Amino acid sequence: MTSNRREFLTALSMLPLVGFATRAAGAQQTVGMTTRRIAATGESLPAIGLGSSKLVEEIAQNGEEPLRQVLRTLVANGGRVVDTWPRNAANDGRFGRVINEAEFRDRLFVTAKIDRVGRDAGISQFREVQKLYGRKTIDLMQVFSLTDVETHWPNLRAWKDAGEARYIGVTVSEDKRHADLERFLQREKPDVVQMNYSITERQSEQRLLPMAADRQLPVIINRPFMNGTYFKRLETTPMPPWAADFGCTSWSQFALKYILANPAVTCVLTETSNPKHMEENARTASGPLPDATALRRMRELIDAL
Repeated sequence: MTSNRREFLTALSMLPLVGFATRAAGAQQTVGMTTRRIAATGESLPAIGLGSSKLVEEIAQNGEEPLRQVLRTLVANGGRVVDTWPRNAANDGRFGRVINEAEFRDRLFVTAKIDRVGRDAGISQFREVQKLYGRKTIDLMQVFSLTDVETHWPNLRAWKDAGEARYIGVTVSEDKRHADLERFLQREKPDVVQMNYSITERQSEQRLLPMAADRQLPVIINRPFMNGTYFKRLETTPMPPWAADFGCTSWSQFALKYILANPAVTCVLTETSNPKHMEENARTASGPLPDATALRRMRELIDAL
């Protein structure tokens, strides 16, 4: 274990109850939301973002207004990271129109992914993203779930060199892909890495998050609520009174504060089509975070269910 990793684990175990949000991962406090710094560039990202896949997918049925309302709430609370996954050209085109409206165009950090096999297919998908999103430059271009990553990675580097992608990275959303991600990180250094991590899926704590901290890699977290199954497990369970000690008033905040207490985490993606839920999620990234004792109690409570 490297000295940096030992220091990371020691710091995590000794984390105080309050004030951590201004220190972790280069965190800074802005109006409404804590931000965490990307070490390589100095740019800061708000700690709560939007995972928009389901919301964009529902545009065909529900129109653009739910997306617009959630984005307004995100921005109003200091957020700007919007993570996407190309699926349907018609919906993606309408998503592109919304994010290019005057109120959003210069206020969002927009990501996209390559999820096709083959060099030509990956290049075609990237060009489609640029066209549908109405953006020559994508803030963060990622290889989804390491799909054909050996083929796509040289193209992502070329797009970054050409100014068509500001940052490049890779994603995983399943524990079974963690070993593959670790091997990739041993030979490559992406600008950003995205992985699954939650209070109910804690495998990332063992190796991937300390590894990212060692290499000063920004980490975006997906599946904080396990795609909704987290809430189903808790629907009959009352919030413990001691959660109020770190400003927690709901089970969504309970999950998010656990994740944000980890110093390797840069941004957590929350997926919702409800502006009130978006606001509740965004507010988690201000105020105190749980200390080591509270983190242990949180794990014990969840594990006992």
